[in-house]
Amino acid sequence: MIPREILKQVRRVEIATRGPVNDVFSGEYHSVFKGRGMNFAEVRAYQYGDDIRSIDWNVTARAGAPFVKVFDEERELTVILVVDVSASGEFGSRSRMKGEVAVEICAVLAFSAITNNDKVGLIIFSDRIEKFVPPRKGRRHVLRVLRELLYFRPEGRGTNVAGALEYLARVVRRRAVVFVVSDFFDTGYQKALAVAGRRHDTIVIRMGDPRERELPAVGYIELEDAETGEQLTVNVSDPAFREAFDRDATETRTALEREFRKTGIDVIEISTDRPYADRLMRFFRQRARRFR
Repeated sequence: MIPREILKQVRRVEIATRGPVNDVFSGEYHSVFKGRGMNFAEVRAYQYGDDIRSIDWNVTARAGAPFVKVFDEERELTVILVVDVSASGEFGSRSRMKGEVAVEICAVLAFSAITNNDKVGLIIFSDRIEKFVPPRKGRRHVLRVLRELLYFRPEGRGTNVAGALEYLARVVRRRAVVFVVSDFFDTGYQKALAVAGRRHDTIVIRMGDPRERELPAVGYIELEDAETGEQLTVNVSDPAFREAFDRDATETRTALEREFRKTGIDVIEISTDRPYADRLMRFFRQRARRFR
């Protein structure tokens, strides 16, 4: 029996994401992801301009007039959410933490997928594989995915993106649409990400917070690395520290952008201080234009 407070929280997320789900699905979701192939639909009379290679010669011989085969795209997809639950996701400088925003984004993607009759699966990871939920269809299954994201308590605190992608390769054999949701506070994952990009339609959703880019000048504060527990007291008003912090943040962001470009993988940048729905819709619209 699922506790009532868990059901209420899952329901709250479902209601909160209903608008973005409708926007995404009624917008470009259906057009930007390709199915696995083509299914035979019917035969019809030949029309001027039809490809002669599509003529069904058996039906043509019986009917005494040319008929062609008509195919529909096989639309059923498998959507896999690969979600980072390391301790750095518990950070947020405004009203919301990165992990909270990530859950809502996953809800939007999952509900959009089942609206399109697609399957949804989930890989939760930290510095290890925490949980795998095999892909299935239906609202009840998506609600289970949300429960896991909201209430699963990870054993690890670090981040191992490469390990998650290598696990993905073992458990998801057929081509899928893969969303990797993480702040990417990790190294050594570039090769695994490139492999995932070749095997699947892979999209990175990089979570961020404004305080990871800029610190307020408020004197001495204590900083703690959420993943390692290391603590450091610094004077954030000191010009030398601020310059070093800005330089490091810029270099980290530039390095990430360079690595993502090398793989050719699409990236959606999300910040806790900006509406995520706008970023998702911009991504879907830009990607849809590439397929037209």
